Amino acid sequence: MIGAAGAVAVGGALTPVVFAATNGEDSAAGTTDSAAGTSDASGAAGTEPQKFPATRTEAATGAAEASAAFAISYVGVRWSGAADGAGIKFADGASAPGKWQELRGGCATVDGGGTALVAAGDATAYELKLPDGASVGGARSLAIDTTGGAGKTFRVPTEPTRVRGVEYLSRPAWGADESKRYKDGKVNSPEVYYPFQTVTVHHTDTPNNDPDPASTVRGIYEYHAVTLDWGDIGYHFLIDEAGDVYEGRYSGDDLVPAFDKDGKLVTAFHTGGFNSGNLGIALIGTLVDQPPTDAAKASLIRLIKVIARFKGLDPQAKLTYVNPVNGVTKAVNAISGHRDWLATDCPGQTMYDLLGEVRTAVAAKRA
Repeated sequence: MIGAAGAVAVGGALTPVVFAATNGEDSAAGTTDSAAGTSDASGAAGTEPQKFPATRTEAATGAAEASAAFAISYVGVRWSGAADGAGIKFADGASAPGKWQELRGGCATVDGGGTALVAAGDATAYELKLPDGASVGGARSLAIDTTGGAGKTFRVPTEPTRVRGVEYLSRPAWGADESKRYKDGKVNSPEVYYPFQTVTVHHTDTPNNDPDPASTVRGIYEYHAVTLDWGDIGYHFLIDEAGDVYEGRYSGDDLVPAFDKDGKLVTAFHTGGFNSGNLGIALIGTLVDQPPTDAAKASLIRLIKVIARFKGLDPQAKLTYVNPVNGVTKAVNAISGHRDWLATDCPGQTMYDLLGEVRTAVAAKRA
């Protein structure tokens, strides 16, 4: 990474022991950090079986009315042609039945068309409207149910998993079905790792006051991994309105979320063209007019502070990101918003306006 005004060099590799299991100054009062992690289905000590609803889906092509044999939580849509001008109309459910809704791109971006993830309000049928000139054959949608499927058992850690005092839900703890990472019997997006350079903040552009954020994370996972064919969820971490942190992109079985054992960052899919070495954190909800909750903002600051300290990142620096894959560069803040990289409203205006406050808080020494 090439430093610009005020930038500092990124530090050396961090180890799993330091990053994932250190009882240090960032630890929450009264807690003891541990490297509790997941295990296989053999039932090894440190995990217990928990059931989550298996995600059910119904795929469709074209714009004609499509239906599902279940109540739909979300519809993931992707189309070719113009990115703007698409819409969706639900036949029933709680999401404005009978009225056309504009399909906003939200956080995800794709080349040569548009994409959206839309809350369906338990509808059972929907219809699409494509932009003028768009190919009907180029439209694909996926009805997603994350709450009503048969129970699927996961081995979940019995003790809280933490990143140096920041507690987070591991992938098994939010019901990540690892089979979604596979396509035709192979890992769809094999893990690759590069030195950490910067942090990008997002919002998921899903409904606020979410009563079941783990279900929403499973819906985003399905949308990213299957509808968009990314092979996994696009973010390294997600944070809900209660301040709970969720592990995102799979990074291996070494008990260190987002990083490998040598401290390199797994490449995720949150900022197209600028993903390698770029850590993505998404706040669950829509932060266009409504700001993040105090709990979500506090967790965001705390998580970034842990990562910045152990990777030697100056949170208030301006730097030049260098894509290690193709050499493309971008001048950004060390902690930036999605819109600083690409043409998108993400992370929402209210969250974007708070990024200066976040940088200052991350840089502040603990009182």
